[in-house]
Amino acid sequence: MDLGLEVTERNGYSVLSVRGEVDVYTAPKFRERLIEMVSEGKHQIIVDLEGVDFLDSTGLGVLVGGLKRLRSHNGDLLLVCTQSRILKVFEITGLTKVFSIHDSVEAATGSPAQN
Repeated sequence: MDLGLEVTERNGYSVLSVRGEVDVYTAPKFRERLIEMVSEGKHQIIVDLEGVDFLDSTGLGVLVGGLKRLRSHNGDLLLVCTQSRILKVFEITGLTKVFSIHDSVEAATGSPAQN
């Protein structure tokens, strides 16, 4: 399965929308895109996981690495996820205490929904 990555800007945040499966085969592309964004000076990043069908430990590692990289630049990485099977992965690993997880991009940015 292919991995889709799309970056948009919303209310001062860079939103990286992820689609497909994040596993050992696709995680390097995901990691590379996050590193590019940080190198471009984007230090407030929201990763939208609503289009993710599968996320394994490699994908979690990319997210943790991204968060560490951003925090070293006084930035932050927020997550958007409402899928119970993906949220369960964060709960089991205790990463719900590490990441700020929101129901929508609007909730993460604190801005009203846009149509």
